[in-house]
This record gives sequence, C-alpha cells and structure tokens, in this order.
Amino acid sequence: MPTEEEDAAILAAAKSDPDAQPLTDEQLASMVPLRNLPGRPKSQSRKLLVSIRYSPEVVAYFKSTGAGWQSRMDSVLREYIETHPR
Repeated sequence: MPTEEEDAAILAAAKSDPDAQPLTDEQLASMVPLRNLPGRPKSQSRKLLVSIRYSPEVVAYFKSTGAGWQSRMDSVLREYIETHPR
C-alpha cells in the first residue's frame, strides 16, 4: 500500500492529467456491477458445439474470406441440405 505522501502524489498526478480524472461521487453512485448488465440477446436458432475435421484446403478457403467464415461454412452446409433431400 502506498504511504500517505505517495498517495497524495498519485492523486495530484491524476488530477493534472485531463484524460485520467478521478471519478466524481455522482459517477461512482451511477455505476452498476457488470454482472447486472444485460448480455448478448439469445439467438432464436441455437447452434450446437461439435468437433469436426475438415481438409486444410477447405478451412484455408473459408478463412481467406475474412471475418464470419464459420457462418459462411454453415450457410454452405444449409444450402447443401436444401438442395440434396434425403
């Protein structure tokens, strides 16, 4: 723990930095614990977590398409199901 002198020096340094001002009593009172904030909305179509092996070429291709590549793989597989009934 810092001594009183060190604590005073830290507080003075914080107050002199316009980008790092200490929180006011009003700001502290308005804060809520993170666990009380709502999270991500639940998806209507739940997905299952599975472990599966794909050939390196398939994974490399989809990864090369950028962010969201897993969703694109899912779309391709869904399209296959629609066009290839049992």
